[in-house]
Amino acid sequence: MNRRRVVITGLGAVTPLAVGVEASWRALCAGKSGIGHVTRFDATSFKCKVAGEVNDFHPEDFIHDAKFKRRLDRFIHFAVACSSMALEDSRLVIDSSNSERVGVVLGSAVGARGTGESAHEMVLDGHADRVSPFFLVNITPNMGAGVVAILTGARGVHHCLSDACATGTNSLGLAMRVIQYDEADAVIAGAADSGLTPTVYAGLEATGATTRRNQSPEKASRPFDADRDGMVCAEGGAVVILEELGHALRRGARIYAEVLGYGSNVDAFHVTSPSTLGEGPAQCMGLALKDSGIEPQQVDYVNAHGTSTVANDVAETCAIKKVFGGHANKLAVSSNKSMTGHMWGAAGTVEAVFSVLTIRDGIIPPTINYEHPDPECDLDYVPNESRRAQVKIAMSNSFGFGGINGCLVIKQFEE
Repeated sequence: MNRRRVVITGLGAVTPLAVGVEASWRALCAGKSGIGHVTRFDATSFKCKVAGEVNDFHPEDFIHDAKFKRRLDRFIHFAVACSSMALEDSRLVIDSSNSERVGVVLGSAVGARGTGESAHEMVLDGHADRVSPFFLVNITPNMGAGVVAILTGARGVHHCLSDACATGTNSLGLAMRVIQYDEADAVIAGAADSGLTPTVYAGLEATGATTRRNQSPEKASRPFDADRDGMVCAEGGAVVILEELGHALRRGARIYAEVLGYGSNVDAFHVTSPSTLGEGPAQCMGLALKDSGIEPQQVDYVNAHGTSTVANDVAETCAIKKVFGGHANKLAVSSNKSMTGHMWGAAGTVEAVFSVLTIRDGIIPPTINYEHPDPECDLDYVPNESRRAQVKIAMSNSFGFGGINGCLVIKQFEE
């Protein structure tokens, strides 16, 4: 069976940089940090007091039923907003003629943490009767996908992935497969997360994963820098409209890029740490290249997972060297998380969106805060300033707790 070609026709994003794709992209290319001090809760007792919070976001701009909006968790607000923006961008109309051929694949790594913690406090305080009847609706991770389907009328294939920090990447990969094998003609795909809550922070601090660089939040996330000391937790979401090529061409859609290949695997090594020399991520990147049918030297740019943790950045550097050999020294490699922080499951889709725009505009966004080279991280990380470069093929990496890995290969569209 010949696999159908899959293209990207719409983009939507909510990030700590801005609400909207183009505004987020401009800030990223300018090297602007979206990281500040935590305001969502009292972080006085925490060692890490910084976060990538989404500001100036108004869910009522996307959910016009005020009562319905109040019943939904923040991560669902993000999912709806991103889907709305992506559909508008793609000009894909969903109606009775195509609704059963339009799918939704939307994931979340941590789901409705805010709703869950609030309800738990009510129960502990003896007010179980105050728990909302919509508590279970929100706490079910697939409800972001479910609400998007309800509001858009998409009645086709429906999936929710929860693959830790690889959720967004694997959601796009699954959506690509759905279209390739003729289960849908178009898919609303992506992820959304809002995990800025006290228990999430407590848990991350217990693992030693978070930064302690609180005095200058904009400098806290510094992937591949020798002085990096941990990740910055963030929130947000992104959605991509994927379509079968013929379907997109017949309706005259603008095509941003083509999703050429996808790889997914697991380290089977440790619940939080990556395999020491990046064996799992290397295998995953190799699977994505094989699926794409291209050679390693054809890749121009790697949008790295790059979390700013000591172990992850070394492991990813080792993995890139394993996969690309001598070509690794010619690759541009950068981490969007230096500016956005780590948006959990949403990170992979946001970074895929930025990879598409890198191809579109010929601009590679920088890794900011790269001030002190690390001998173990010795690739070209596009330090501190964007770079003009022709990028025909980009690779976007995501690696998560439990050892889950995901990798996408995105190509400049050619008929």
